Amino acid sequence: MIEKGATLGILGGGQLGMMFTQAAQRMGYKVIVLDPNHDSPTGKIADEHLQSMYTDINATDYLIDACSAVSTEFENIPLETLRLLEKKIFVCPSSDCLRVAQSRTLEKDLSKKINFSTTAYIGIENKEKLLSDFKRIQTPAYLKINGLGYDGKGQKIVKTINEAIESFMAFGEVPCILEEAVKINTEISIILARNINGDIATFPAAENIHRNGILHMSIVPARVPAHHIENAKKIAQKIANTLDYIGILAVEFFITEANDLLVNEIAPRPHNSGHYTIEACSQSQFDLQVKTMCDIPLGDISLGSPAVMVNLLGDLWSSGTPNLAHIEKHKSTELHLYNKSEPRPGRKMAHFTTLDKSIDVAKDTAIKLFEEI
Repeated sequence: MIEKGATLGILGGGQLGMMFTQAAQRMGYKVIVLDPNHDSPTGKIADEHLQSMYTDINATDYLIDACSAVSTEFENIPLETLRLLEKKIFVCPSSDCLRVAQSRTLEKDLSKKINFSTTAYIGIENKEKLLSDFKRIQTPAYLKINGLGYDGKGQKIVKTINEAIESFMAFGEVPCILEEAVKINTEISIILARNINGDIATFPAAENIHRNGILHMSIVPARVPAHHIENAKKIAQKIANTLDYIGILAVEFFITEANDLLVNEIAPRPHNSGHYTIEACSQSQFDLQVKTMCDIPLGDISLGSPAVMVNLLGDLWSSGTPNLAHIEKHKSTELHLYNKSEPRPGRKMAHFTTLDKSIDVAKDTAIKLFEEI
């Protein structure tokens, strides 16, 4: 167990690192963040900000000397950095886990290996593979960059081999995955924490609504049949156990029009759809990120109230800072600003969470608050 007063490291300085830092400091720990951005949200509140590239050997040596454990804010940290740290210090999640999460194809292969259903897919390493195997996938299909793509980035829907080749070339001929586009009724996500002893705490499922490939709203508890939620929890737990995962893991699922449950993607970190846990649960996903790092018993994470979380993107800042006073004043709503100085279309700038004993009232209130911005 890492005692309070110790220093924890976080690789990545975005809003997930910021909320981790808030949780860690509240629990009595100090935080050092490594992030190359001088203006990162985490760097503004951490006890120390190492403004260096993730591959900077001096920075990793500093973390080894100063920190008792290190975690990651996003999955695309260079694996060589994690492996260097792992030789001297506890890192969670591990480089082996991030290696899988950095590749959409490896994620799908993992689900297939442990007999969980996914969309039909093929890995595309080069143009020749795309030409030879394109007909194996029904169209329309999604061509996606294997790594680095998120929030709808790095992917293109294609109907013909010519469109697929054009998109592959536009992506720079990097490894990709070609996935059949299935008809989806609902997307849900399961977020869990798993510690070094293999103990797992699983948060209530979130029902997710997207706009332009970016999460817009999460509704908790998810309004889907109970058997889908129970199966999703079991699958997420099996994935975590198979990977010997330590930390916070999110697994996204599709419920199709044919009523099938499919594994979509995994995220080896706190997840946007889990922000509701800050207000709605007895502990948040960030509290448990700290606990898994420090070998503290996970404890209770029960849902205290139905909740609706809404993302606020940079588009709302297009004409200047929007007036959010009505959200801040609302008695059952909590606003979280990410302290980002440069709003851009599609960039996550803030979120708010509305609570109510009625999920329908919470949803209606959240929609009204958003429309009033």
